[in-house]
Amino acid sequence: MEYHDTEKAKAVASRVEAFMDEVVIPREREALATGEPITTDEIEDLWEQAKARDLFAPQVPEEYGGQGLGFRDMLPSFEQVGRSLIGALAIRANAPQEGNMHTLEMVGTDEQKEKWLRPLVQGELTSAFAMTEPRQGGGSDPKMLQSTAVKDGDEWVINAHKWWTSDGLEADFYLVMARTDVEAHPYAGTSIILVPREADGVEVVRNVPHLGGHGITERTGGHAEVKFENVRVPVENTIGEENAGFRIAQLRLGGGRLTHCMRYSGMAQRSLEVAKAYLTEREGFGDSLAEKQALRHRIADAETRLHAARCMVRHAARELDESDARIEVAMAKMYTANVTNDAIDLALQCCGGNGIGKDLPVAHFYEHVRAFRLVDGADEVHRRTIARWAFDDVDTSEVENALEFDEELRIDALER
Repeated sequence: MEYHDTEKAKAVASRVEAFMDEVVIPREREALATGEPITTDEIEDLWEQAKARDLFAPQVPEEYGGQGLGFRDMLPSFEQVGRSLIGALAIRANAPQEGNMHTLEMVGTDEQKEKWLRPLVQGELTSAFAMTEPRQGGGSDPKMLQSTAVKDGDEWVINAHKWWTSDGLEADFYLVMARTDVEAHPYAGTSIILVPREADGVEVVRNVPHLGGHGITERTGGHAEVKFENVRVPVENTIGEENAGFRIAQLRLGGGRLTHCMRYSGMAQRSLEVAKAYLTEREGFGDSLAEKQALRHRIADAETRLHAARCMVRHAARELDESDARIEVAMAKMYTANVTNDAIDLALQCCGGNGIGKDLPVAHFYEHVRAFRLVDGADEVHRRTIARWAFDDVDTSEVENALEFDEELRIDALER
């Protein structure tokens, strides 16, 4: 398909595709076959190979060690890395690191960028974004945020209980969302504060067990439960403007949702490729399964919806250059999450017993993709946003005029 991406975007994506096919996916297949995890040293070697191919951290400005791609130009590359379980990690474009890099680059001070962003890009540090809380705290309704940060001289005193903090078990620092003006509405009184792991009062409780929680690398990853009890950090650790945390988080999440869409689109595309290859080779009931019309039509439907999802993401990315594109992003995220879930489910079904077996990557993809309908906003939250926009735009005059005219006709008939 031709998506009219720029020549630069196409060129980088082509190199990323080659890197996936020649280096990353073969190593992934080996790890799946042997059960031996990919070591941290091997990941760092992949980073060096990515640097040699001018692929490392494509989303980060060159001055901090990345490739300096604009947001729209990096999307095709993110789709290519999504084809592998370790693809994004192999070029330092994995969540949540990618989103945290973007946040620091977008609103961090020069000092924060030198101290935290530069080593984060190079893999010398690992970060986590701590926003979600156990019930009854902030989650799908972020206005329920319970975490607080109170000024004491030139320090913040932070008290927070977070969970689903991606990479929180390994993080060297956390970007913590906390209410810094409890008298104000949370949208106008919340800040993002950088908290080093070694700060007194930081307790990493556990990694929350979850679907798809096992990986093929030595890196723990996962989503941690973390407590911050009377943690003191300098006020200068505030990321961006004080009390602007929700606005900054929205900027972070808008782009992050679209990069997730492309990564999962790549995952869905590879799943369909595996399924089509299996259907072509597997015989049953007189000929290859690829000749069975029902399966052919379902594959055709999946390819069509995946194409539509890619178009929606690119459109939302264009709009994001000019505005917050809240509705376009919500539509793209919700639609792509469901499309990729359905495509990978279909691929697994097409492969039969081999689909649920883990010699192929589809079962791993299947476990990972289900979370996409929850992370970065559950389907229902995005539907609520879209519905509010849809009904706010309703013109009731036509209905009202029609009812008024109908009433006039009825009265006239009675009088006659």
